[in-house]
Amino acid sequence: MIPLKFIFWFLLSLVFYAYIGYGIILYFLVIIKRLTGISRRKKIDFGYEPDVTLFIAAYNEKDFVADKIKNSRELDYPAEKLHMVWVTDGSDDGTPEVLKAFEGVEVHHQPQRNGKIGAMNRGIKLVKSPIVVFCDANTMLGKESIRRIVNLFSDPKVGCVSGEKRIFGKDKDSAAGAGEGLYWKYESALKKWDAELYSVVGAAGELFAIRTELYEEVEKDTLLDDFIISLRVAQKGYTIQYDPEAYAIENASANVKEELKRKIRISAGGIQSVVRLRSLLNFFKFGTLSFQYISHRVLRWTLAPLALLFLIPTGTILAADEGILELGFYSILLWLQLLFYLSALLGWYLENKSIRIKLLFVPYYFFIMNLSVFLGFKRYLKGSQSVNWERAKRGK
Repeated sequence: MIPLKFIFWFLLSLVFYAYIGYGIILYFLVIIKRLTGISRRKKIDFGYEPDVTLFIAAYNEKDFVADKIKNSRELDYPAEKLHMVWVTDGSDDGTPEVLKAFEGVEVHHQPQRNGKIGAMNRGIKLVKSPIVVFCDANTMLGKESIRRIVNLFSDPKVGCVSGEKRIFGKDKDSAAGAGEGLYWKYESALKKWDAELYSVVGAAGELFAIRTELYEEVEKDTLLDDFIISLRVAQKGYTIQYDPEAYAIENASANVKEELKRKIRISAGGIQSVVRLRSLLNFFKFGTLSFQYISHRVLRWTLAPLALLFLIPTGTILAADEGILELGFYSILLWLQLLFYLSALLGWYLENKSIRIKLLFVPYYFFIMNLSVFLGFKRYLKGSQSVNWERAKRGK
């Protein structure tokens, strides 16, 4: 049983490290950096105001146009230095016509739909400002978001800046909303520490910016354009920084089915990204960035979900050896695993019955996250995930 125990503890350690342990280590590394005086967090310099382009690739977003334009014009940044470029390729719901009614909005449209990345590759050539900010049509930005993002570019070592994705809170949240909200709060903390240690590992597509000259045309079948674009900037030796007060806010997925659909696509894109960014696995070349990338991203998209799966049979064998009902060490761990998955199953059942117990949302959402990795990996192998984004339905 010794080899099996070794395998069990290796799997358990891998899961713990991927989801909790890395956060703990990262926190202490940042504390050490602060105590040694190496970490010098930069103050906001409101005098740094280069021209900026707000770039929005939109497909059939007519219903969001008016609110998005209004929100963009209310941003705390000089109007003459903030340019708006919309690329509406493939839209057939009147989105480009609605946009053209607004002054000061640059609209580029062609009838062919080549996916979001196709629109980005085409539209970036039309951007004339030194900094381009990418965001979605259905997200609203915090008033100081652009100013705070741009400020970080005053450091020449910064090539990309990621904003924060926030989820609208509701009094009676669904499992998707509560789970997604908790997940992004945890992710926000990790990003903040990642940036302070060295660099964030990937930007959120809802709001991120790069130096326009660093944009590298992305393969047409790319699923996670934001992730690939930002990390290719990091591969060039620049850092990706993060400001949680520069945020984009949107509604949570309407339900867990919609959230699962979104996460399956992200997982398929995650596997694709690991393959395409495999040079980042080289510690000797990228050092701290490789450590952060593998710990924060790669493990969650590859080994950690597999470890969770294999913990069940290995734990069952070890528990059976000491007596499952004897409440020995391994039998207790097995019962805790079963209780966790039973809570996830109960959360799913009650959600379908519109009975919401928030205590069950975390195991339910965690299970959905890891299930999506297996389903996403299947789609990646089959090549069945379309590059054309099918937007998940959002709650109201």
